[in-house]
Amino acid sequence: MNDESQKEKLRQHFARRVTTQARVVLDTWQKIREDRSQAPAHRDDLTAAADKLVRYARRFEMDSHAAAGELILSLLTDWHQDTPLDDAKAKALEDATENLRLSTQRRTDQDTSSAPQQYRRTPVYIALSNEEMASRLIRQLEFFGFRASAFNASADLIEACALSKPETILMDVNFSGKDKDNAGIATVEQLQEQHDTPIPIIFVSDEDGSIETRLRASRCGGEEFFYPAVDPGQLIEKIETYTHGNTVEPYKVLVLDDSRAQAKYMETVLKKAGMTAHIITDPMQIIHALEEFSPEIIILDMYMPGCTGMEIARVIRQQDRFHSVPIIYLSAEEDVSKQLHAMSLGGDDFLTKPIDPKHLIATLHNRGRRARSLLALMIRDSLTGLFNHTHTLHLLEQEIVRARQKDQPMCFAMIDIDFFKKVNDTFGHPIGDRILRSLSMFLKQRLRKTDHIGRYGGEEFAIILPNTRPGDARNVLNEIRERFSELTQQAGDREFNVTFSCGIADWQGETAQALCERADRALYTSKEHGRNCVTLAET
Repeated sequence: MNDESQKEKLRQHFARRVTTQARVVLDTWQKIREDRSQAPAHRDDLTAAADKLVRYARRFEMDSHAAAGELILSLLTDWHQDTPLDDAKAKALEDATENLRLSTQRRTDQDTSSAPQQYRRTPVYIALSNEEMASRLIRQLEFFGFRASAFNASADLIEACALSKPETILMDVNFSGKDKDNAGIATVEQLQEQHDTPIPIIFVSDEDGSIETRLRASRCGGEEFFYPAVDPGQLIEKIETYTHGNTVEPYKVLVLDDSRAQAKYMETVLKKAGMTAHIITDPMQIIHALEEFSPEIIILDMYMPGCTGMEIARVIRQQDRFHSVPIIYLSAEEDVSKQLHAMSLGGDDFLTKPIDPKHLIATLHNRGRRARSLLALMIRDSLTGLFNHTHTLHLLEQEIVRARQKDQPMCFAMIDIDFFKKVNDTFGHPIGDRILRSLSMFLKQRLRKTDHIGRYGGEEFAIILPNTRPGDARNVLNEIRERFSELTQQAGDREFNVTFSCGIADWQGETAQALCERADRALYTSKEHGRNCVTLAET
């Protein structure tokens, strides 16, 4: 290798460190954008990330990155940590981070024919011995909105993890192991020591599926072990599983305690743990708070003026929609028989004052996870994770009420996978199921959090688009249709593409049933016109 090529390799190495840090800045800003109420909590993280970016960029003479970082730092100087982020400051920071994003674009980002730039907040790292497989996976992952990077050396992977902790790593057990068995596992053991919490690892192996290797992989954070290695479609489904945690909404906790000091303390503890707290001190306000806040967990003081927590719990349980919401009693009561009696009247747990914050948060997380799991079983489709038919129609009714109250437009779309029976007959039902999951993941990545996606039945999907004009709905779904048709599906050694047809109806004051019927007729029109197209229903 001559001097010029060595210099170029070194320059590329430094540039990678700067762009990696730039993405840390962009990821932190994304967290602030998604939840402005939590913006002050991320202010110091953004400042530290921007400061490190400027230092790296100046050291490696990357002037555009340095200038963008300095602008962000200057905007942060008069935004104090305890102060909410106002609209003017948010707009200025949005413009500054946009400049940084443009400076950080990769060549593939600038290619309009490649996957759209709808990346997750943190990266996915690919460490496979098979470079062709790694490249194919990255192309597929970017279709699903992931930001993925491949590595061919352990040292580069460890350095990248130190700069920006990934959401997950796909690792070959023999990655970079020319003369050493299980070199990939050894690399993971080394990099896990850099982090307080382990990175989820998905291991693959073509040669070694022994119990010794599997145990070692599990002990260093291995969540999955594939032997022999599987096709990209299955791997992407698993990667999506272990990267979905960052999108989990904070638990909504309602606290009723007649002591203002205790209530304020609880609010501080809950917010510090990343939960959304709603505090009331008057038990007579409970019905209003339930309707306004719709909590996932309720904490009740046992003894209050005028009533007890047990009486409030019975009132709450009389409402069907709060019948399974966890209720946790809070009291200085130490009599176990009284505690058990209280729980028999509608409670799920009993915490004794004074409360250890760690014990409280652990209890809330356990109860919240279980409640969400039970709710998901009732309202979600087990194959795709989308809302089921019944709950989709329930959400449509709710959005119609909201659109009427706010005088806003709304659209309802129905999607049907083209020739799906032929796919099942040709490749088998497991491949058909994977395509259903693939489309559901594709829709979730490209639609807004405020949109609702449901599996209507079989290969049909339903999408509710609040506050959306029909032209905008058609443009968005047409773009999704085009991108999905380019996605390569795999069945063993065979590759193929799948398309879908779509019908959209904009709400014009009619009932949910009438709106569904208009969207269904528009979908039928798309089928008649040759499939693989989007049709807007006539008014």
